[in-house]
Amino acid sequence: MSRRRTLPAASTSETASGLAVVSRIDRQTRRRAGVFRRAIRHEIKRIQDPRRLTMMVLLGFAAGVVLAGLLARGEAAGADTRAYWAAGRLWLSGGDPYHPTGPFMPYVYSPWMLPFFVPWSLLPWDVAWFAWRGATIIGLAWSVHWAYARRPMTTAILLLLLAFPIAANLDTGNINLPLTLLLFAAQFSGPALAGMLWMIATTVKWIPAVFWPFLSPRGRLWGVAWTILAVALTAITLPQTLIQLHVLFSFERPLRVDYLVFIWAIVPWAWRHPEAFRWLMPSTWPGAAQAGRAAAKIWRLHYRRNPERAAETFRRVLLTRVRTFFGLRS
Repeated sequence: MSRRRTLPAASTSETASGLAVVSRIDRQTRRRAGVFRRAIRHEIKRIQDPRRLTMMVLLGFAAGVVLAGLLARGEAAGADTRAYWAAGRLWLSGGDPYHPTGPFMPYVYSPWMLPFFVPWSLLPWDVAWFAWRGATIIGLAWSVHWAYARRPMTTAILLLLLAFPIAANLDTGNINLPLTLLLFAAQFSGPALAGMLWMIATTVKWIPAVFWPFLSPRGRLWGVAWTILAVALTAITLPQTLIQLHVLFSFERPLRVDYLVFIWAIVPWAWRHPEAFRWLMPSTWPGAAQAGRAAAKIWRLHYRRNPERAAETFRRVLLTRVRTFFGLRS
């Protein structure tokens, strides 16, 4: 007679628990695969959206323009960055960064800002250039991600228009693009830091001065305070500042298309205030003109009836507007 072998009770329970574990793992695998399938189908639907396809094409074309600009300019990469790097080294060695010797362009910025370049200029050139360009690209990528998440189509079009200026700055390593990113970051900083970032950008290049009204109200006040400090430092280093101004205005430069990159600095403010530029639309001009005429008529009537009281009211209104502009309590 054949004897049927029976498994011990412990072995049977272990087999059952093993099968349960395998079944649970299999269910988790199928569930995870289902999640992946749904995500892929969702992305395919998003890509098939005509607007998204248009944005992808625009961004791809902008990236192509940037790459073409980097390859077609034919200049040594980092020519402007090398000037900042050499200026820090020359200053440490007692040389004149405004009249450098060798294959370096002169340093043309404020003398009291030169020490800020020194820690970075101590790095070997290859490392310093990699850090400069890498940090710039990372900052630019962050700003593009922020803008694209809020206004995809407008961001793609603006990047296409600014593709060549961005490429020119990335090629030469000019400080324009880092300053643009400082102004961009000022829109997300506290008042003191925002004012300081604006002051630094304005001290290096004068063009960022026009972005002062786009700071937060308290940021504008801090910007004025930091500017007073910058003026004091300029007065202390006046002899070197005069040399800097002489070099700056005697330095021959081509048409500065790369300055257009500063347009990117207004993106955070414009994207969060979409109605701020409605006055650029001709359809709004008649209504604005009518409102202006009505306000002027009211003030004229008040002035005719009581000139002294109208003048006092005008001073109070003006003071209130100024205090509001700087974020001060009335």
